[in-house]
Amino acid sequence: MALSDPTQSGEGAATTIPAPIIVKKITVVEAGHHGGAWKVAYADFVTAMMAFFLLLWLLGATEEKQRKGIADYFTPTLVKLRQESAGSDGLLGGSSLTEVDNYPNAMGQTGSRAITIPRGVTGGPKEAGGRAEADSEKLRKLRERIAEKLTERRHIARLARQVRVMRAPEGIRIDLMDDADFSMFELGTTILTRPARELLAVMAETLKEESAPLILRGHTDSLPWRKGVVANNWSLSTGRAEATRQALVLGGVPQQRIARIEGVADTEPLVADDPADPRNRRISLLLLESRTTGPALASARR
Repeated sequence: MALSDPTQSGEGAATTIPAPIIVKKITVVEAGHHGGAWKVAYADFVTAMMAFFLLLWLLGATEEKQRKGIADYFTPTLVKLRQESAGSDGLLGGSSLTEVDNYPNAMGQTGSRAITIPRGVTGGPKEAGGRAEADSEKLRKLRERIAEKLTERRHIARLARQVRVMRAPEGIRIDLMDDADFSMFELGTTILTRPARELLAVMAETLKEESAPLILRGHTDSLPWRKGVVANNWSLSTGRAEATRQALVLGGVPQQRIARIEGVADTEPLVADDPADPRNRRISLLLLESRTTGPALASARR
């Protein structure tokens, strides 16, 4: 319909503009529907609580060494170039894969390779999990062989308490210790007692099955010598190490496997709080690891 001009006169001048049409739309929402955002928040909350209670259980169900191993496992591996080494602009920075880690934070180290995947629970800065487990297995087997051979000889089976097998920085160390009821040597001499000879025969039978070089070390206590005796703990400890060498060679250990003998007198007591303790009188048999064999033999030849 055409609109009329209100200024016009005559018929049709009173025509007016019609009112606009308003359309109202109503949206009906179903009752009870609140969206799904709260479900996501609730799921996040439940997941966080599960992780929290799992952490509490883990702290209560593990020992300190196991917790350290777990912490080491989740420690980020550091990969960096070794700028100090020759050829340091290469991928490994002039280092080999078997070189000991040089990380600034010693507690974060987990192995002896520049790129490490720890597999055991012991962790630590010295060795990877695989090597630590292999060392533990070797120690266990060596202890079992010694215990078995002593058990076969019932008259000296009691001497098993005089033998201590442990891990040392250079390899595996076997200590043959005195106590109040047993002595490896006659008092103040380098003469082996009869039980000590039988004990060393067992050690020789066990060690001749190994191939690692040996270092023999003699130790004494700090008891003073009688007046008028021309001797000292240095010569005594060295002489006892030599007597041990002879007994082992006589028992079948090849002569060339003896890297060197040492006498350290009373400078390395086993019981530091009591230098006169008889357990400080002992002979240490050190089986060298392959990575320490070269330096040890070179030192022995000089």
